[in-house]
Amino acid sequence: MRKPSRALLALILFVTLGAAQGPKKFQPGFNLFSKQQDVQLGQESAAQVRKQMTIVKDPFLNQYVNLVGKRLANSREAQESEFPFTFEVVADPSINAFALPGGPMFINTGLLKAVDSEAQLAGVMGHEMSHVILRHGTNQASKSELIQLPAILGSRMAGGSLVGQLAQLGIGLGANSVLLKFSRTAETQADLTGTHLMAEAGYNPMEMARLFKKLSAQGGQRAPQFMSDHPNPDNRERAIAEEASHLPKRTYSYQTGQFQQMKQVVAGIHEPRPKTAPR
Repeated sequence: MRKPSRALLALILFVTLGAAQGPKKFQPGFNLFSKQQDVQLGQESAAQVRKQMTIVKDPFLNQYVNLVGKRLANSREAQESEFPFTFEVVADPSINAFALPGGPMFINTGLLKAVDSEAQLAGVMGHEMSHVILRHGTNQASKSELIQLPAILGSRMAGGSLVGQLAQLGIGLGANSVLLKFSRTAETQADLTGTHLMAEAGYNPMEMARLFKKLSAQGGQRAPQFMSDHPNPDNRERAIAEEASHLPKRTYSYQTGQFQQMKQVVAGIHEPRPKTAPR
């Protein structure tokens, strides 16, 4: 019997190793904040957001984003984080969403109008939840204020406001805040972890890649806010597709059945001129 060539053996080994690789699992990086301080900071910051931006009170829209969000939050990695995720809709025409440390998420009506499927919305929400799970905001704050933060965080152990103290260091919700402006590496981690949340929830992870490709194509000065706030990693769509190929085989068929009704309701939302919003 003829022995297989070295080239064939190398190919078999490559395919076997690739199949065994499995999905990537990222861990939160260096952090001076406790997880409880992430939650406190997020809740205090969310209270500021509610004063700065127009929160949509429509019961159906809030029920809808909570159905999608809680479906994602039931995934293993989200549950392991132990963060209390919440979901609210903001009347803002810019195509954007953001999540604060510890779990509060705000979804712009502009994003709800822009998505072509529920899975695309789940992709953005899963991406934002992944920033929370991996603690990217407080990780970046820790690295930027390594010297002064320990004293401030230590003094807050007994209670009191974190937001006011951190504002003195320039850490807040303004433009380019380290809490919400992430590196390309952090964006890649959020993309790939987001595919895990989507897949477990029954949404096709490739819908995230399709939405990002659509938003990137708009480009120029009118680029969607999401793309300007979230630096586009190299080969984003290809990386998402590769990660999705390593996930356990599933049928991506979950739908709330309320997507079209959501589109009709959000189309009727009056959006005031954008206020000073977190970026």
